[in-house]
Amino acid sequence: MNDNHSPSADMAPGSDKQGDGILSGIRVLDLTRVVAGPLAGQTLADLGADVIKVERVGEGDDLRTLGPPWVTSPDKTHEQSTYFQTVNRGKRSLTLDFSQPEGAGILKELARDTDVVIENFRAGTLDRYGLGYAALKAINPRLILCSITGFGQTGPYSDRSGYDYLVQAMGGQMAVTGLPEGMKGAGPMRVGVPIADIAAGKNAIIAILAALLHRHSTGKGQHIDIALFDSQVAMLLNSLSAWMNARAPLPRTGNDHPTAVPNGVFAVQDGHILIATFNDREFARLAEVLGHPEWADDPKYARSRDRLANRAELTRDMTKALSQHSKQHWMQVINAAKVSCGPINDMPDIERDAQLQDREMFVTLTHPKLGDVRVVGSPLKFSDARVTYSRPPPLAGEHTEAILKERLSMTNEAIQDLRRKNTI
Repeated sequence: MNDNHSPSADMAPGSDKQGDGILSGIRVLDLTRVVAGPLAGQTLADLGADVIKVERVGEGDDLRTLGPPWVTSPDKTHEQSTYFQTVNRGKRSLTLDFSQPEGAGILKELARDTDVVIENFRAGTLDRYGLGYAALKAINPRLILCSITGFGQTGPYSDRSGYDYLVQAMGGQMAVTGLPEGMKGAGPMRVGVPIADIAAGKNAIIAILAALLHRHSTGKGQHIDIALFDSQVAMLLNSLSAWMNARAPLPRTGNDHPTAVPNGVFAVQDGHILIATFNDREFARLAEVLGHPEWADDPKYARSRDRLANRAELTRDMTKALSQHSKQHWMQVINAAKVSCGPINDMPDIERDAQLQDREMFVTLTHPKLGDVRVVGSPLKFSDARVTYSRPPPLAGEHTEAILKERLSMTNEAIQDLRRKNTI
């Protein structure tokens, strides 16, 4: 296995040293839980920022306990959900009860020399503790506050909570996903990964980086408002455009593409493969290697709209041709013809995929309590920079004392007093 191994040997435990990442020197307070916000914070950490994850005293992030399965320490004394590992590497963890005035004061002091704060509480929550954008801006005018919520800071839904599954339903994702009407099992279907959360997290990263550039030229921070609902609807692309501009809703098509044909799953001699064409030139090349070059001139198949109208007949003809050989044969032959083709991989296939190994997409991080933790690496690749894998996903409160001493110069006595009050 072609794993990267981190963290680097020159990093002192609990320190903010991040090496030479693109965002080295940028300080982030990540107040978020579950997926969207933590994903944004993790990406900033991958890019070299010093990210402090601020969590509830005691339990920490809800995602820590969303299992099974679990990552368990060799001595069985510590465990974290495998889900938590996916969006929390590279961070230090500080547990803090900022509903207490003393805890809110600590957060304000940390914000004083912080570049970015990310939060995903319901709209108005931080304002109740004197920690909203106006209050933090008064302390640090250069601060960028990124708020991630289900429905945004404004509008009639702004006071609602919103999780990924709900937003997939309300945002149209489930309307365009699933088997078509008339087939067994037809009906709305959610996407198997938290796609609305992921999109909102990615949008938050884009907005934060843009705000940092804006601050570089103006000296001013700002408040960023990211909604899962907005992010999900923005992903509908052609499905929503077809309705808004042609009043032509695209139906659920299961594994078939709604407009590009052939584009879907096809049976072969020993299983199934995915074939994807998006233009007539690609179809002509596919027809050639399938042994039917005449299809490229057949009025039923020659143009994209013809193939769409005759999808069922074309699928039948292609399946007959494909049944003559194995997956490996067709993947080699079809890809050689410059037509997209590949296997339908499950998790073990992905883990041993040679392309992903070569791209260093699997990373092993060593945690002092949990031992080796394997994570999926960053998809960001640079010619003149590097992604940093500085730390494994932390235990709740693992770096609390180190952060308070380093950033606020607190004494051991002051820290113990905070612990007695359950502030940290």
